[in-house]
Amino acid sequence: MGHSLGGAAVLQAAGRIDSIRAVATIGAPAEPGHVRHLLEDSAEEIERTGEACVLLGGRTFTIRKQFLDDLEETRMEETLRTLGRPLLILHSPIDEIVGIDNARKLYDRAKHPKSFISLDTADHLLSDRKDAEYAGRVIGTWAGRYVDVPEEMKAIDEATDDNRVVVRTGAEGFRTEILASGHTIVADEPVSLGGTDTGATPYDLLVAGLGSCTSITLRMYADRKGWPLEEIIVRLRHSKVHVADGVGADDSNARKIDRIEREIELLGELSDDQRARLRAIADRCPVHRTLESDIEVHTSLTPHKK
Repeated sequence: MGHSLGGAAVLQAAGRIDSIRAVATIGAPAEPGHVRHLLEDSAEEIERTGEACVLLGGRTFTIRKQFLDDLEETRMEETLRTLGRPLLILHSPIDEIVGIDNARKLYDRAKHPKSFISLDTADHLLSDRKDAEYAGRVIGTWAGRYVDVPEEMKAIDEATDDNRVVVRTGAEGFRTEILASGHTIVADEPVSLGGTDTGATPYDLLVAGLGSCTSITLRMYADRKGWPLEEIIVRLRHSKVHVADGVGADDSNARKIDRIEREIELLGELSDDQRARLRAIADRCPVHRTLESDIEVHTSLTPHKK
């Protein structure tokens, strides 16, 4: 997968790497040489020193002489004609750095299987996170038709009879894949804590479990009673608080406990008595009871496979 000039690069590289199964580009030029004018102010420095920092679309990139040479030598039409891999082209119709006409040329020259996705109002850099996440989801779904799932992930998927929840964290970063009863979830930490903020935090997932169990329990109870409960909205916040009132937050010896604040909004023509009853039922949801009960966690290590 490549973005902008990186899209041209992955198209070139795909034909030289046998293991490549599919290619996706975002905002890629049809003829990389036509964007050389973006580098004109730095071309002399690149020729003289071998590289230079170039501002493209508001971001700084290090461009080396070899890259300029590749731009001159690239023949995208031939590359696309002989690609031999499924191709997904994503492009914004209002891209001011690499115009949408480039996407049309790429698509026309490529052979099937090929697909095009419009990124609508996105800018060239997909600086709006919603645009970036949408592109990521589309590429992930599309790639699933062509990329095999690693054997270790297949084994985890097939083990759901024994493990209803399986969690996997790789060698780098905190991004964690969760398989829960066959459903995938992503956990991560915020950037401020060294994560990449691509998923909910572990505590987010903890309180989400309470919130979802609360909402489901209320739904089941209201349905059984035939009450006009149209919608349940549960808002939660987790924090650490001092046990003793009046103890300052700067007192390192003060013991703290976990507090979950839960606010429930009930929509529908409910009587005051019905609302009060549902409020009481919320405290009886299974996850609530689990969190307030004594919990034992037994940990074991899977035998190491050499």
